[in-house]
Parts: sequence; structure tokens; C-alpha cells
Amino acid sequence: MGAVIESPFMTESEAADFLKLKAKTLRNMRWRGEGPSYRKHGSRVVYKVNDLRAYSQISKLQPYKVRPIATA
Repeated sequence: MGAVIESPFMTESEAADFLKLKAKTLRNMRWRGEGPSYRKHGSRVVYKVNDLRAYSQISKLQPYKVRPIATA
């Protein structure tokens, strides 16, 4: 038997699960030109795992630093 090759691509549903989003949210993000990079394989939308990781990393927020209140 041949070796099983693990795909570097995820379906829309798998990508949504990976990012803890709904598939509909990813569809809306694509429509608005936002969100992670994607590819079309025929009519199928797929996401590369490394692109999802990169998107998650650039979407990381820094905690808001609270400035002390100046007293007069």
C-alpha cells in the first residue's frame, strides 16, 4: 500500500472549527475581502493550515494597559 499523504489543506468547516468560528463567519469574511487567505480547488474553498496559523497570529491583540489616574 502507498503512504498516506496528509493534506496541508482544510475545508471551510474544518478551518472554521480550527479558528473557533462558524463556517458562515468565514464565508462573510471572504465576501468582505477579510479573514485568512484561501484557495479555490475547482469549486471547493480550502484553507492552508499555515495560512490559518498566520492569520491567528496577526489577529492577536495586546492587552490594554491601564494608565494610572492623575490626582490633582
